[in-house]
Amino acid sequence: MRTHFEKTLIFAIATMVAFSSAGLAQTGEVARKPKVKSNLPFDPHDLNGVWSRTGGDRGMSSRPGVDVPPMTPLGQKLFDASGPGYGPRAVPPAKGNDIVGECNPQGIPRLLFFPRPVEFIQLPNRLIQYFQWHHVLREIWTDGRKPPSDPDTVRWYGYSSGRWEGNEFVVDSSGFDDRTWLDQYGYPHSDQMKLEERYHRVDHDTIEMTVTVTDPKMYTKPWVSQKKTWSLLSNPGEYSLDGWNGLPEEVCAPIDEVDNFDRRVRDPAGGVVHK
Repeated sequence: MRTHFEKTLIFAIATMVAFSSAGLAQTGEVARKPKVKSNLPFDPHDLNGVWSRTGGDRGMSSRPGVDVPPMTPLGQKLFDASGPGYGPRAVPPAKGNDIVGECNPQGIPRLLFFPRPVEFIQLPNRLIQYFQWHHVLREIWTDGRKPPSDPDTVRWYGYSSGRWEGNEFVVDSSGFDDRTWLDQYGYPHSDQMKLEERYHRVDHDTIEMTVTVTDPKMYTKPWVSQKKTWSLLSNPGEYSLDGWNGLPEEVCAPIDEVDNFDRRVRDPAGGVVHK
């Protein structure tokens, strides 16, 4: 059984390899492969379970720069000013300005694209998405309330409500903090962004998801994402590293990220060496 130190070392090495891999930086492909389609019975309105995104790029489109709607002058200015660590515009993290590099929240929809397991928990009045990465809980209310159109306080993960349209679970969200990006490639959004997610359980082991961003301050028309797929992780061994049969506590702690990872990995990658 691996110790905490061994797991941390493996994760650090894997991350360094990821930063140095041009292929991963360009495509953002996830490591897990889709499962063979299952013939087991299922309820299309039951989204409970631990799911891992196994199909699609780690961004809004099939690859960065493809099918992006025309930006407004402000949107183009903010996009040009972003310095992501992935994709064709990637810069060494030490020279970039991705706030995630300092353990700030990824926000939605970016967190939905990140290749880590997410547990969906359906309750009578809401659906909870429990993200392994950052140990985040997101509430999607299903009691009939609507997201506030102009909230007094914006949130990293916004305000979300869900409803069923046939066999599709539709989530409407608003009230987002505009300091996050839509994805890891540096595409901006404003605090006026409206987000729609559509989840469709197409078989026992597969959910399909599309995301639509409507943000007239940044884009001249709505941006419909590439269709993403999620696979059900029914065996705890697929997602539990320690035999606890639960998602690991994968917390991005600033004390570790800034003092350790930045100084040891990100800064040297950008040509900054600390003595």
